[in-house]
Amino acid sequence: MEFHRMKGILVLAALAFSGTASANDNFWVGVKAGTLGFGAEASWRPIEWLDVRAGANFYDYDTVKSQVGITYDATLALDTYYVTGNFRFPLSPFRLTAGAFSNGNEVRMASQPAPGYDIGNTIGYLPDEVGTLQSVTSFDSIAPYIGAGFDFSVLDRLGLSLDFGVLLQGEPQVSLTADGSLALIQDPGFLADLEAERSELENELKDLKAYPVISIGFNFNF
Repeated sequence: MEFHRMKGILVLAALAFSGTASANDNFWVGVKAGTLGFGAEASWRPIEWLDVRAGANFYDYDTVKSQVGITYDATLALDTYYVTGNFRFPLSPFRLTAGAFSNGNEVRMASQPAPGYDIGNTIGYLPDEVGTLQSVTSFDSIAPYIGAGFDFSVLDRLGLSLDFGVLLQGEPQVSLTADGSLALIQDPGFLADLEAERSELENELKDLKAYPVISIGFNFNF
């Protein structure tokens, strides 16, 4: 992941350098924050009513969450790169946006210690039988985005942007593993319960397939 982050930063830096070097009044760079994390963005307006934007977003949000009756230490790991086209309305800050994201968003979870665990169809597995449950949820690697936004500028040099939309991540793909004694001996009954638990977890996380996007950005035209 660190390699991909560095690659994204280098791409954006190259875009910013080329825009500054050409002194193109239609080229902007900026920073943003929102439900996809913190990021950077470059935009270019080839014609008055259309601009093209490229950017990247990152953030790790840690929380404690109960899923299917088990308490997990959870991390929402946000990691996206994107290109969008933006249709701008004449004499208005309003625009419509559509694009594609390279989507590395994940949900990572590790179960907290408990006196017992209800997994699948079995109640009361002992802690040493289960060990720690580890889960990773991923989504489609390429995700379409649709939305709308507003762009405001002062003297064509400083800008404020607002975005509202949805990232269509696709169905969640959930893995679930355990490292307790029953997993080590590959107990068939426990493995069947673990698969049933994984399926329930996948069903609970389906709401994330349409991820809401809200962000605010500050932009500069050098």
